[in-house]
Amino acid sequence: METPERFWEATLDELKQGYIEEKDSYRCLLCDKAIEKGIIYPYENALYEAERFVRVHIEHTHQSVFSYLIDLDKKLTGLTDHQGDLLRLFYQGKTDKEIQEELEIGSAVTVRHHRFALKEKERQAKTFLAMMELIKKRDEQTSAFLTPQKAAQLLHDESGLEENEKREIIQRFFPDGVAGPLNEFPATEKQRLIVMQEIAKRLNGEITYSEREIEQLLQTVYADVDLVKKSLIEYALVGHTRDGSQYWLK
Repeated sequence: METPERFWEATLDELKQGYIEEKDSYRCLLCDKAIEKGIIYPYENALYEAERFVRVHIEHTHQSVFSYLIDLDKKLTGLTDHQGDLLRLFYQGKTDKEIQEELEIGSAVTVRHHRFALKEKERQAKTFLAMMELIKKRDEQTSAFLTPQKAAQLLHDESGLEENEKREIIQRFFPDGVAGPLNEFPATEKQRLIVMQEIAKRLNGEITYSEREIEQLLQTVYADVDLVKKSLIEYALVGHTRDGSQYWLK
């Protein structure tokens, strides 16, 4: 099951409802289908405006947001098969006794124990989400946090490169050597990551730079200082204060 990129960029409330509102449409986060605004949609002898119809679409195409989420890969949900089975039955409103009989496990007390364990998992998830939100608020450039897919793909791409391939990329963009200027801004994510890693090596990890100092340093690299600075932050190579007055090598 391929999950749309917008899914990972959505807020928790948007994920729960299963769609987002765009300028001219409502878009399903589960399959990326866009429902255009200003149109009345007929379905099974009824008429629906756009927002109501995207909910109908989710119900009839995906059963429910819960069904979609519970069917995601275990690497994405962090759930074991057994936990997934329990959550499905909880969602269906089954009693502890009914769940015990259906799964053929211990007793109703065992099911209550599992409920408690999942509640603990929920508390841990809330705590983690709160911490991540606080970290993001400290960073003006929230894009420094890459989506799981993009981060995983970048690491995979880079790890799959031979040393001579990396060397070729570096030589292409730094024809005068790694201490020289960048001759053009890389077009692909893979190239940008490797180039930004090289640029980051010019920073002293024991120094905290002022905005003026970091810009003076980057002026020797490339004319568009803001673009390079933003990219260093985006790839989590450089950190900075919320007001942008100080920068440091991560």
